[in-house]
Amino acid sequence: MGVAISIQDLSFTYAETTRPALRNVSGEVEEGTYVVMMGHEGAGKSTLCCSLNALVPRFFRGEYAGRVVVHDVEVAKARVAEMSRRVGLVLQDFEAQLFSTSVELEVAFGPENLCLPRDEIERRIDRYLRFVGLAEMRRREPASLSGGQKQRLAIASVLALEPLVLVMDEPTTDLDPIGREEVLSVADMLRQERRTLLVVDQDPDTAVDADQVWLMREGEIVAQGPPRQVLTDLALLESCGVQPPPTVALFQALGWPGQPLTVEEAIALIREHNLARPRPLQTPTLPANGRPVILELRDVDYVYPTRAVEALKGVNLQIREGEFLALVGQNGSGKTTLAKHLNGLLKPTRGEVLFRGRPLGEIRRTEMARFVGYVFQNPDHQIFSNTVREEVGFSLRMAGMDAKAVEERVAEALAVVGLSGYEEEVPFTLTKGERQRVAVASVLAAQPQVIILDEPTTGLDYRHQRSMMEMLRDLHRRGHTVIIITHSMWVAAEYAERVVVMRDGQILLDAPTRTAFAQEGILAEASLRPPPLLRLGNWLGTSGIPLDAMVEELRTG
Repeated sequence: MGVAISIQDLSFTYAETTRPALRNVSGEVEEGTYVVMMGHEGAGKSTLCCSLNALVPRFFRGEYAGRVVVHDVEVAKARVAEMSRRVGLVLQDFEAQLFSTSVELEVAFGPENLCLPRDEIERRIDRYLRFVGLAEMRRREPASLSGGQKQRLAIASVLALEPLVLVMDEPTTDLDPIGREEVLSVADMLRQERRTLLVVDQDPDTAVDADQVWLMREGEIVAQGPPRQVLTDLALLESCGVQPPPTVALFQALGWPGQPLTVEEAIALIREHNLARPRPLQTPTLPANGRPVILELRDVDYVYPTRAVEALKGVNLQIREGEFLALVGQNGSGKTTLAKHLNGLLKPTRGEVLFRGRPLGEIRRTEMARFVGYVFQNPDHQIFSNTVREEVGFSLRMAGMDAKAVEERVAEALAVVGLSGYEEEVPFTLTKGERQRVAVASVLAAQPQVIILDEPTTGLDYRHQRSMMEMLRDLHRRGHTVIIITHSMWVAAEYAERVVVMRDGQILLDAPTRTAFAQEGILAEASLRPPPLLRLGNWLGTSGIPLDAMVEELRTG
């Protein structure tokens, strides 16, 4: 096999900044290789991706040094258009790549610009829409898709170019677990065709099947090697803001022999060394909750008027004051549609939604905003002010609150999300995680009783995911009702008290978190599976999660 990518002493500093995004990066990738890059937010992963197709330094200007060669072409000397034939890039902000009026036209755009014959364009549209599971949606407008479906479409549109090198920057953030596996199976297809895949991802499960794992920290590559070498160095992973494989962490914490990267490996080692004896799993039922119902959906149907798509079908749901609830399910199952009914962003086609027994239709929108706060999946969809102070205080000023009270509320909200001192910062210059916190602060400032967050950990590294969820846990302890929509099963497992599983616009399962994740067959119907520790716990019969609770349970027998 030949060399697909050669990187030699690459350094890059963006214009008008002083801190290098990349520092003396070197690496080599052979044809047909699957590489996973991991690292903390701001480690340089996206910059390295853009250096492979000439966006760096042709589009993103700055101080560039070193050499990058892709299939015998020196990238810095080539045009972006020329490199696009060799290197396909799925951006982290996948919505920015979508602009056509239908799904099939989006996929056709690249091949059409390559002047391919009509029958070849049609073959690629059909092949790659089937591959990402969107074949039945080829006539839909991209804007009508769910976040995860948009992400699949962005991947299909790049795959249709059939580049020699495919680079995907966090391509599965909005995908359900089984959909994630389906998309990442592209690695097998590319290997067979001797094409190269480079993926940026934060999930250690993604890296297990890679040929190489590259760990990045502060613009440098600090480790390169096979998964079994890199993913078992837990201290190094944590220093790079990467979640350690939970099965490895469990075995190390217990002093058990072996370093299993998967649940299957862990079970085999437990059996081989007789490390623990599986026992029947005792799962809890929902405890009696004497608190009042704060939100209720009664026989709710919803049909999007411009799409004729029935997104909700006869949904009945009660949410009690002070709960921490996770809405989970496959892409397009109706999670976000349901959540938008809880604060009146959407009105039922049939049925009714109640807040403390009052129909939402009787409550003014400004009043409802004080009761139920909503943080969108993409924080940039709700941020618009010039400073953090203005953004967080906007709704309060609109409500007529006096300046001193606004200032006090803003300060309190920023302190809660850990952004004190950011008052004069421009929101759009902040990192994704910081913008997410600004969006949360702007909702908290109104002091709502219920806080709804759509994918609160999307695009964040492990360290910031933990920070975000600990903040939500603290808000829950203060008495807020917290509702999250998430595809991150470990987040739902560790933080939610109750899980509602959706499929095809209906509620498939509603149970305490541990009970819900024990029902693997039902979860599979919704394209879900428990996180690794709970899959192992289901086999062992342990009820504990997170890791320290499971370790204690196994130690005490």
